[in-house]
Amino acid sequence: MSHKNHYREKLLEEIQTIPQEMIPVLYKIVHLLNVQWIRKKDVKRRTKKRGSLKGIWKGSKIDKELFIGARESLFSYEDR
Repeated sequence: MSHKNHYREKLLEEIQTIPQEMIPVLYKIVHLLNVQWIRKKDVKRRTKKRGSLKGIWKGSKIDKELFIGARESLFSYEDR
């Protein structure tokens, strides 16, 4: 039996001992943990693939008017 299956079996055994009224709470906890781990893995994976944007934008020229317009539309609450 692999370690993965071993721990899966141990978790299932533990779950069997939990009172039925606590199962919804346990589900929420497990779900939140799972979502957090998946997001962290996705963020790491995306970051590793993309790396830095510095290399992508290196040597690029941006029309200053376009930049100012975009900044004003995104941050309209700031006084310029």
